[in-house]
Amino acid sequence: MRKSNLPNLVELRKARGITRAQLGDALGLAERSIGRYENGESDPVLGDLKKMAAYFGVSVSYLIGEAKQ
Repeated sequence: MRKSNLPNLVELRKARGITRAQLGDALGLAERSIGRYENGESDPVLGDLKKMAAYFGVSVSYLIGEAKQ
């Protein structure tokens, strides 16, 4: 398993108290996809990154660990 390119995704999801399934439902993505993103098994496309960032109210740069909140 490789390191996730979305280091803040798990932290943001857990801070909201939601499951992978709930996040997937909110974003129109499969729970399996969320898990793969969190585990570094897959990388989201730009459109999905934007959806996640908007959902959590953060920038894409923060989501991928390149900027502070």
